[in-house]
Amino acid sequence: MSRVTVNSTPIIGLSIVGQLTLLSELFDEVYVPEAVYQEIVHNHAPRHYGKEELKRLVSEGVFRLYHVKNRSLVESLYGKFHAGELEVIIGAKELGAQVVVMDEHAARSLSKQFLLRPIGTIGVLILGKKNRKIAEVKPLLDTLLENGFYLSQRLYREALSLAEETP
Repeated sequence: MSRVTVNSTPIIGLSIVGQLTLLSELFDEVYVPEAVYQEIVHNHAPRHYGKEELKRLVSEGVFRLYHVKNRSLVESLYGKFHAGELEVIIGAKELGAQVVVMDEHAARSLSKQFLLRPIGTIGVLILGKKNRKIAEVKPLLDTLLENGFYLSQRLYREALSLAEETP
């Protein structure tokens, strides 16, 4: 049984490319910590990527909302990291998950200290291709870039190489 906790940036990125449900196709259980859910659903940004889709997936039970039990640990680490990042990591430990879906470098490093394996938005797309859930990664990467998603040229080329696609 594979379960993951997921942060806001991958939810937004996967939503931009119409692949948010890919998480539930690749993992048995997808948990969204309360802080992440609140950040996306109650965000007052002009573009509401993922908002309606996330609400629907949680209400349908495809994704599960998770309330972190160890609030004191979240509060003690808050400041260096966002609440969502901390809830993804601590929630994963509480749930017995081994994988966290997050993009932020510092949070990924912290997750490794908690003996978790981070995978990012791009990693999910590559995994989707390797599992034949999506045909091509390149058009999705291009769509992310067109929508202001930060992706270095090095990571772009590396992702295409891992997906066995040409630039």
